[in-house]
Amino acid sequence: MHWPARTVLLAMAVLSSGCSLFYPTTIPIPTVEHHTGGPHARVLMVMLPGRGGSPEDYVKEGFIDMLAAAGLSVDAVAVDAHFGYYYSRTLLPRLAEDVIGPARAEGYEKIWILGVSMGGLGALLYAQKHSDSIDGLILLAPFLGDDDVIDELVASGGLASWTPPADLDEGDYQRGLWKWLKRYADDRQALPSIQLGWGTEDGFARSCELLAAVLPAERIHRFPGGHEWVPWRKAFAAVLSAGIFPRAKP
Repeated sequence: MHWPARTVLLAMAVLSSGCSLFYPTTIPIPTVEHHTGGPHARVLMVMLPGRGGSPEDYVKEGFIDMLAAAGLSVDAVAVDAHFGYYYSRTLLPRLAEDVIGPARAEGYEKIWILGVSMGGLGALLYAQKHSDSIDGLILLAPFLGDDDVIDELVASGGLASWTPPADLDEGDYQRGLWKWLKRYADDRQALPSIQLGWGTEDGFARSCELLAAVLPAERIHRFPGGHEWVPWRKAFAAVLSAGIFPRAKP
């Protein structure tokens, strides 16, 4: 079930006194490493869970096995980026300082962030602020905004023709994110590559279509299904077979 972001934030505000109890955040952010790309993997895939999910979801749902079986020079690190990091606004610094920065220091040539649902939003928020530190995003049914924001873009004829409000409030992160995404309609060459996948019956399908309209067709992966792992696995398989990542050395 999907709760609109504002509903979740309101509920969390009411329960703010117990937020640290239910959503404890730590430094560094917990991670689970998966060395799937051989002894000298060139790419690191940072995996962010959805709301209510965990790093173990990527094992349970077969993503790590799929990555290992693909024979690519790609390692993975699943991050315990739960809602507490979003609520406390510490997700981005924790990813930068605890995951992305150390990965660059270890010698990974390219870094991609994969996120499902809320994790897709987290991946985009990170790319919005640190676009020069990552190479690509794999977004599987990402949360892209509440209905009123999506209605506004649809009424404007889509992202390419949408004009962001001149007096955009600093706290309006949803329109702020779409303002940044609008750059993909103009000059995507200077931005991280996006691979976008979702289920055609997903409640987020309408917002995904808005983003898909400004991306190359080969980066779009639609499959039957709802907001669930079945179409996400198929989309991930399509990304792995698209020739984006280098092969692992024998």
